[in-house]
Amino acid sequence: MKQNGTANGNVRPILHKVNETISQLATEDSLELHFDDHRFLTELLGQHDAHLRVIEAALDVRIGVNGSALKISGGHIEQALAGKLLSELYELLKRGYPIYDSDVDYAIRILRADRNVDLKDIFLDQVYISANKRIISPKSLNQKAYVEAIRAHDIVFGIGPAGTGKTYLAMAMALAALMKNQVTRMVLCRPAVEAGEKLGFLPGDLAEKVNPYLRPLYDALHDMVDYDRARRMLERGTIEVAPLAFMRGRTLNDSFIILDEAQNTTSEQMKMFLTRLGYGSKAVITGDITQIDLPSGKLSGLKEARTVLADTPGIKFVHFNERDVVRHRLVQAIITAYESFNGERTLPLPLPSVEAKPANG
Repeated sequence: MKQNGTANGNVRPILHKVNETISQLATEDSLELHFDDHRFLTELLGQHDAHLRVIEAALDVRIGVNGSALKISGGHIEQALAGKLLSELYELLKRGYPIYDSDVDYAIRILRADRNVDLKDIFLDQVYISANKRIISPKSLNQKAYVEAIRAHDIVFGIGPAGTGKTYLAMAMALAALMKNQVTRMVLCRPAVEAGEKLGFLPGDLAEKVNPYLRPLYDALHDMVDYDRARRMLERGTIEVAPLAFMRGRTLNDSFIILDEAQNTTSEQMKMFLTRLGYGSKAVITGDITQIDLPSGKLSGLKEARTVLADTPGIKFVHFNERDVVRHRLVQAIITAYESFNGERTLPLPLPSVEAKPANG
């Protein structure tokens, strides 16, 4: 009995030590963050904790809410990344920047690419405030570099896939320059290249024929400026939207000029556009060299310019990739899938057709 008693007597301190160790390990295997403002914490969590669910799924962590504290469980690297993400998003909220679901996605991509980045340096780089009071700002490292390049250079090329904000940010920068009287007009142009449809068969006069090609520029403009104000600016010529062909023979002074879909320019058109630049003007050229609609055998002016002007002082090239996509999250997956498909597979040749022969030979 004494032996058993001794054994039982020794079990309690041993179990106590084990429990202490488990508690210590639990503390080390989780990260606890405390927030001092419940209103901002509620915005940080998102509706029905939607922001937390996005972070958990993306970073493979678990996040528990306990009053004004968040407890993050998972691998140490993932914990640290989630902690930095939540802390910096909270700071953005305190500085008046509203956090949407998409912003959480963008922030995760940014910190995955570079964990030393301060999100405030990117999200609070206010480019323009739209008519509906929405702040337009960079949403990725390349977008931040693009905005800074436009500020510092008179000619900037933005090259990359659809949905990376190339044209949208350029238009926001142009409108901001216009509102600050840094330029006197804004010129938006596109090449009217047929992508499967014949321009000549479209109804109407020349202006009506080319209008569908310019519609994306009008859509972006009306997203930033209310309709009536945009109409007045268009009527006065403060903002001009025109096909690239209309630029021939002009010199554009004190202007902010944007050439969109530049992958569909010919070599001659690109040279013509670049030599329109006058005093006090900036030009931004955007395009996606994976979506060229020029006839077979025609060299894209954008691809050529990338080679010819690569080392020209005063000209900056900014390249975007699928991580910069700011559309629906599936767009990023689609671009990645197509790049992988085109890079790793060759479409099989179709099998030769075999005609059925009559039974009698």
